[in-house]
Amino acid sequence: MKNILVVFTGGTFSMKIDESTKAAVPFFHGEELIKMIPEVEGKAKISIYEFGNYPGPHMTPGLMLELSKKIKSFILKKDIDGIIVTHGTDTLEETAYFLDLTIKTEKPIIVIGAMKTSSEPDWDGPKNLLDAIHIINNPNSRNLGVLVCLNGEINAASEVTKTHTENVETFHSLDFGSLGFVEKGRVWFNRLPRKLEHFETEKININIDLIKVYAGMDDKFFKFSADSKTDGLVIEAMGVGNVPPKAFEGIKYVVEKNIPVVLVSRCPAGETLDIYGYPGAGKWLKQIGVIFADYLNGQKARIKLMICKGITNDINELRKMFEE
Repeated sequence: MKNILVVFTGGTFSMKIDESTKAAVPFFHGEELIKMIPEVEGKAKISIYEFGNYPGPHMTPGLMLELSKKIKSFILKKDIDGIIVTHGTDTLEETAYFLDLTIKTEKPIIVIGAMKTSSEPDWDGPKNLLDAIHIINNPNSRNLGVLVCLNGEINAASEVTKTHTENVETFHSLDFGSLGFVEKGRVWFNRLPRKLEHFETEKININIDLIKVYAGMDDKFFKFSADSKTDGLVIEAMGVGNVPPKAFEGIKYVVEKNIPVVLVSRCPAGETLDIYGYPGAGKWLKQIGVIFADYLNGQKARIKLMICKGITNDINELRKMFEE
């Protein structure tokens, strides 16, 4: 049997309904949760590390960096064959992507969560944990980067996003589809991740803003971000990468202060391209030095820029990290 370390960070997986408030709150710790899932017995040799009991919105980039360092130290041990991380679903894709960018290993790392609490009859936490164990037990799961598995669907951390507020079928890779799935304990892979990247760093820069563009937007928020001394800005533009004319003037203001600006689309799927030439369109943004971020969404581009800014402040180097 494989030796699997389960790293508990909290989230709905560890919650139950509080009787006084009738609302879900963090409650169980790792040892208690494993005892509540007897089906785990005989599937693997499980050990537990308690990282914390954080609701998803309480996870920070600083905690992500700490978690990454912990997992790096664990994954080097010969007696650990794979790692499962339980996490709150609200920020799961950001932490999973952070781990994917900062940990290089052949061993499988699977990030899971739950959309239902242990107080609900359809609690999905146990199935997600069992599916993750099956993935690690499968020999084809090596060298795939960090994976995310909920509701039986296996996705690459670099591609997956949360698409529904409460449905268990919420995590999807909208551009390229899932890598595979788990069905009745059997693991099926249909493809490899589109891209695997790794950045070796001991620090990050968390002073990165994220702004979403809207119809009729002016330069106000962009100037505020720059004047507040942000170290980087991610912009969720319209369509394939376009902004209103007044917003363009705000972005130009940021760029002229030598602050790196990374462009993504506010659309749920698709890449950013400089194919339009009217004022505020992609051609104009590219000409002033805005960095185009391929298929990343806003929250992932912000995670990547934090990591990259921990390595270099050179905008040309940052451009290579995103565009090449």
